[in-house]
Formats: sequence, C-alpha cells, structure tokens
Amino acid sequence: MRRRLLAEFVGTALLVTVVVGSGIMAQALSPRDVGLQLLENSTATVFGLAVLIVVLGPVSGAHFNPVVSLADWWQGRRTGAGLSVGELSGYVAAQVLGGIGGAVLANAMFGKPPVTWSSTQRSSAHLWLGELVATAGLVLVIFCLTRSGRTTAAPLAVSGYIGAAYWFTSSTSFANPAVTIGRAFSDTFAGIAPASLPGFVAAQLIGGAVGLLLVHGLFGRPKAGTAEPVIPHLGSR
Repeated sequence: MRRRLLAEFVGTALLVTVVVGSGIMAQALSPRDVGLQLLENSTATVFGLAVLIVVLGPVSGAHFNPVVSLADWWQGRRTGAGLSVGELSGYVAAQVLGGIGGAVLANAMFGKPPVTWSSTQRSSAHLWLGELVATAGLVLVIFCLTRSGRTTAAPLAVSGYIGAAYWFTSSTSFANPAVTIGRAFSDTFAGIAPASLPGFVAAQLIGGAVGLLLVHGLFGRPKAGTAEPVIPHLGSR
C-alpha cells in the first residue's frame, strides 16, 4: 500500500507540474496568443498524462484523481473488487498532497515564489457545466474501458480525451479535484482562484456520478473479477 500511495502522490504531482509548468512556458513563448498558449498547454498535458499512466499504472492503477478513486470504490463496494474505504482515504490524501506539491515544484522551476495564490476567477454556471461534462466523460471513458476489458488502451484513450476536452469544454477540463486544488497554488496561465474551488469540485463530483450512471446503464452492475481502473496493478484483488 505504501508503494501505491507513493505512486499516486508522484503521479499526481508530476501531472500538475506538467499542467502548470507548460502553462508558464506557454505564456513566456506566446505572450500575445491565448489560443496558442492553450494548444501548447494541452499538448504537453496529453503526452505527460499518457506517460505517467504507462509508467505508474502497474503500481497503483494510475488514478491520479479523487473522482476516479471514489468511482472505483463505489463500483466495487459490493464485490470487493475496488478500493476499500481506508484505501480510498489514502489515495485521495496522496493525490491532493501531490497536486499541491506539483504546483509548488512548477512555480519553483520557473523562478516564481513557491506558493502564489491564483487570482483567476472561474465562478460561472457555464464553467461548472463544462466541468460536469468533462468529468462525466472522463469517468465514462475510463470505466467503459475497464468494463469491456480494454484497459491496455487507457493511456491513449484517457490522455486523448483530456486533450480534446481542453478544447470542447468551457472550463478547459480540469476534471480532477486534486489537480484543481493544486492549480490554486499558482497565479499563472493554468491557475484557479481559491474562491472558485468549491464550485469546480462540486461540479466534478456530480460529473463523476453522472459518468458512473452512464457506465452502469451501458454495462449493468459490475461482476466479480472486473478490472480496476485506470489499468490493473500489482495491488489488484
């Protein structure tokens, strides 16, 4: 379990480092073109997330996201195939701490104060709807793959979906409470003001529930032996 928690911490930290760091670099390279900044930021995120899933997935499953971990616990609570309550708590704590650590690391690498609270307000109903759609889609992608036995496609499918959702959602697809909290610690391109966190996290949790309902509608209740997300790992039951 210690190895799994370390993998979740490191994976989430590096994911946020990629998101925040590439956002800072994009601002420096393309200071007058927001569209190009988003393209640079999303491209780095797609490649970074795919690599992290491949490298760390065999250790912890590569959740890197409290919504994914919560959905895994909920889906497997009857069969015992998913996370236990204790494991869920550990995963979420590791992910949130990793998200904060990743933002601090990105700030430091680019010569900024380690903690610079974001001033970017993202508190509008249309942005919350975007987050709901982004998170529901992410859960749908991940759990449809696990339920259909195609978890080997997860690195490509999950990172590809996130890259697309950067562009088709109004919120640019945070879709992850741990990443959202981490991004509040950096007043840069990828940041979100602390006051905007509750709305985004609430939308993500609702989106996760919607995504899981869609999965259950498509595949029915999970059976014993269902693969764990994002990819099967050494601690799988």
